Amino acid sequence: MQITDVKIRKLMSGGRLRAVVSVTIDDMIAVHDIKVVQGEERLFVAMPSRKDENGIFRDIVHPITPAARKMLEENILEAYERQTALLAAEEESAAMAAAAAENSYIE
Repeated sequence: MQITDVKIRKLMSGGRLRAVVSVTIDDMIAVHDIKVVQGEERLFVAMPSRKDENGIFRDIVHPITPAARKMLEENILEAYERQTALLAAEEESAAMAAAAAENSYIE
């Protein structure tokens, strides 16, 4: 199994939910609605789930082995970190450009 694409569909800043992600496996299977969640000590990945008739959430799809879970989580969290770093850099650049424009207007 090879993860061939990870798309960060939505980023959030409030609450524990940080992102909603889609993953493509072997360029053949897409898994949507994977969540990046801020836990007590670290970020973790929650697989797509559905509430059953007893009100218990059950995973719709999930890795079978610990090694597969680790690979999936590492790929998703890496993509999440890249995306948040890119957004932070863009925001910093925009703030610097705004400050430069303000300074040139004052002078």
